[in-house]
This record gives sequence, C-alpha cells and structure tokens, in this order.
Amino acid sequence: MPSNLRIPKAPLDGLFGRALTLYARRTYGQVPDIAHVFLHHRRMTRAVLAFERRMAALSACDPHLKAYATMASSATIGCSWCLDFGYFTAHTEGLDTAKVRQVPVWRDSTVFTPLEREVMAYAEAMSVTPLEVTDEMVTSLHEQLGSAALMELTEMISLENLRSRTNAALGLTSQGFAESCDLAPLGS
Repeated sequence: MPSNLRIPKAPLDGLFGRALTLYARRTYGQVPDIAHVFLHHRRMTRAVLAFERRMAALSACDPHLKAYATMASSATIGCSWCLDFGYFTAHTEGLDTAKVRQVPVWRDSTVFTPLEREVMAYAEAMSVTPLEVTDEMVTSLHEQLGSAALMELTEMISLENLRSRTNAALGLTSQGFAESCDLAPLGS
C-alpha cells in the first residue's frame, strides 16, 4: 500500500530499531508504519511503548468493551490506520469478528448488547470536540461497571484519542492489517 506519511520514515537501525522490527514482524507480520514515524524520537517511543504495555495489562474492564470503545473512537475521529490495526488485534485476540466489523455502524446494528451500545456512545461522546459526555452516561456506566472499570474504560478511550489524532495528523492510513486476517470492516 502506498505511504501517505507526512514526514519521512525513520530508519529502523541500531539495536532498538532491529529489535522492534523483529518483534513487529513476528507479532503482526509486518512493521507498522507508526514504528517508522515514532523512531524519529527513540526516547519518546520507549515511553509510549512502556505506557501501552502497562495499559494493556489492566483488567478491571471487560476487554471486549475496551475493544469496541477504542474502535468506535477511531471511527469517530476517522483514523483508518487505527481501525485497520484494531480489527487485526481484535481478530488475533479472539473477539467475535462478525460483531467487531460492525463497530463503525453500531447504531444500525442489532448485534450489540445495551451495555456495549452505551460504551460505544460514550466513546463517541469522548472523541468529538467539544466533548458530548453527559452526567447520565457516566452515571449509567458507573452503576453497571463500577469505579475501576469505568476509569479504565475512560482512559482507554482517551488513549485511543491520542493514538488516532497522532496517526491521522501524521498521515498514517490503513496498512492492510485487517485484510491479512480476512476481516472486511463495514462502513469504513
């Protein structure tokens, strides 16, 4: 796929670059374009990867809810790279791909539970400017999920906002991850 990056790709050299390349190829089958962008600032890359690892290790909130929320956020912001990679990771983590592919059209879909629909509405409300989050949204999710899970969900949506806005600003577009697992997303 052609690259739409707004800055040139950084070389994946040195010990860190080579280790990142090996890990990415083994884990994802290819090196994500984001690696080439982030490696322009290696200390920042290490900080981001450490934060991502710690966030991925949290378990207060159902991983399916977090996946639906982050994909809904990506769709709202319009980051095709994040959606593409999100479908790939959802597939590799064993989520129901028939359901996952409907996240961008969740309002018209009948496959989601009421809680999943509330989570995606919350993710969308957090991903627009100005925010459209209401007291009622937070109260309902708090009652259903509890404090820790709501905080984790909120932070995951915030993290996806960071990812999506960074990737969209730097010109990252779909890299074909979803096609590698035969997952054809709807509405993207």
